[in-house]
Amino acid sequence: MPDGATTHFDAAFVVLYAFWFFFIALVFYIRREDKREGYPAESRRMKKTEMMEGFPSMPAPKTFKLRDGKEVVKPGPEKAQYKLNAEPIAGFEGAPLAPKGNPMLAGVGPGAYALRAETPDLDENDQPRIVPMRLVKDFSIAEGDPDPRGWPVIGCDGQQGGVCKELWVDRMEPQVRYLEIDAGGKKALAPIALCNVRGKKGVVEIDSITGAQFKDAPKLKSNEQITFAEEDRVSAYMGGGSLYATPDRAEPFL
Repeated sequence: MPDGATTHFDAAFVVLYAFWFFFIALVFYIRREDKREGYPAESRRMKKTEMMEGFPSMPAPKTFKLRDGKEVVKPGPEKAQYKLNAEPIAGFEGAPLAPKGNPMLAGVGPGAYALRAETPDLDENDQPRIVPMRLVKDFSIAEGDPDPRGWPVIGCDGQQGGVCKELWVDRMEPQVRYLEIDAGGKKALAPIALCNVRGKKGVVEIDSITGAQFKDAPKLKSNEQITFAEEDRVSAYMGGGSLYATPDRAEPFL
């Protein structure tokens, strides 16, 4: 050993290496845990459909106890995916899908949705969280705010698609979630985020779909509640019109 040299313990290096080990282990754990749903994934190669897990492999099944007492095992049997009404625009792997028929109902692009539970979201009293305002007597329109009930609902083409009949509110939060629209005898829900309530004009404008497309909006099984799955389908249909409502929307901007 050279004169004057001493041995010492470098705490900084130990902490650095420990952090690296912890961070790598954390990424590995999180990446594995996010495979509890949606895996094995479907992969199409050389015109063959394969199921793949990738790296790291899927975690061992774990049982989760839900609020209502039910138990769910993940990873477990997945729901069958809905059939896409679309086809690839080219023959190579990963080619974009072009909708067939009515693009608003194809279930692709901005109109895609998840197969969520056919049960409603519940509040702390185990009551449906999102309901028509007529069912909750302690909700009302704030003084000075416009009440769109009875107002015409106009689509992006300037045509009337229906009449606003009711507001659907969130019991857990003091706000409106959906507008209920009577589209020629057919009921449609529109997320409030897509609605432009023009108090001075006395109309509701929805720029994502045309007036004629309101009648084809997803229907609800109940007039008093909306399920998780129905929320996704309603949002997918109304939001999907931002690309598919008119043919020119799917074309290049320039």
